[in-house]
Amino acid sequence: MKREERRQEIINLLVESRAVELDEVAARFGVSKMTIHRDLDDLERAGVLRKVRGGATIDAGTQFESDFRFRERQEADVKLTLAQTAAELVEPGMTVMINDGSMASVLGDVLCSKKPITIITNNAAIMERAKGISGVTLVGLGGTYSAKFNAYLGIVTEEALSRLRADIAFISAPAASGRLAYHMDEAVVRAKRAMMASSRQACLLVNSRRFGHTALHVLADLAEFDTVISDNPLPHDTTAELADRKTVVRIAHKETTT
Repeated sequence: MKREERRQEIINLLVESRAVELDEVAARFGVSKMTIHRDLDDLERAGVLRKVRGGATIDAGTQFESDFRFRERQEADVKLTLAQTAAELVEPGMTVMINDGSMASVLGDVLCSKKPITIITNNAAIMERAKGISGVTLVGLGGTYSAKFNAYLGIVTEEALSRLRADIAFISAPAASGRLAYHMDEAVVRAKRAMMASSRQACLLVNSRRFGHTALHVLADLAEFDTVISDNPLPHDTTAELADRKTVVRIAHKETTT
């Protein structure tokens, strides 16, 4: 098996199980552990995985968020539920901003049904799927493309956002603890905050599984958002800290059919 084929197989294993063990991978491909070490080192440098003792994982750490290619395949039902609840805040004719991320890309698909609508985004997945849809005015933000986040980031993105205005910004976060939302990447944080600053209101979408975790950079105080949407009730301490604030907490419930 060629090196690139082996590394693709390692990625496939991570998609299935979220973590791999060095010894098992070496035995599976019939190569030395040093060879797998080099594979994992190269994949880590590419931002695909995070090495841990004895193997690798795609679970987020304080300075790591897994590659977009992994995240878009995970918890599709939760993402759709959150997106459908978020879409209830949008009326036809509105201008919305949507940030990077796999959850946000699902929201982009859902909001296209709210046409006529203007969508401003740096999310390449949304740009690809929304372009050409009748009734959707798509404003794609330029910048430096990040394959890891499948989004455009940097000073060009932030400058463009400073010259735009939206009715609502939809922001996602990979970690939250107490009253703070976090992200691992500084450029991503700057783009998200630029969207918040350029919108009349802001909505945070966060998977309940991400509560109780932190990351390298503080993204925002939850009280900075007009609405926080999650798929389960927020932790008691977070709810208590938001009790005297104007932030509305909405719990998304999966739609059922009879």
